[in-house]
Amino acid sequence: MEKGSIALDGISLTIFNCKENSFNVSIIPFTWSHTNLNTRKIGDLINIECDMIGKYVYKACENLINPKKSSSV
Repeated sequence: MEKGSIALDGISLTIFNCKENSFNVSIIPFTWSHTNLNTRKIGDLINIECDMIGKYVYKACENLINPKKSSSV
């Protein structure tokens, strides 16, 4: 969800540039130097927590956003 948030190893970050299978986050220098993010490498396992409120809002509005994907109940 564009401009939503995600927590990577418990560190809350803002999401942007969402794609089908990827997204970007910006990390300010203070966060970079005071967390374990600066030791992470591509392929490392991390804990990811998604913005659940954003997911609920998206799901509630899914019929308005993309009516072709709506499912019948």
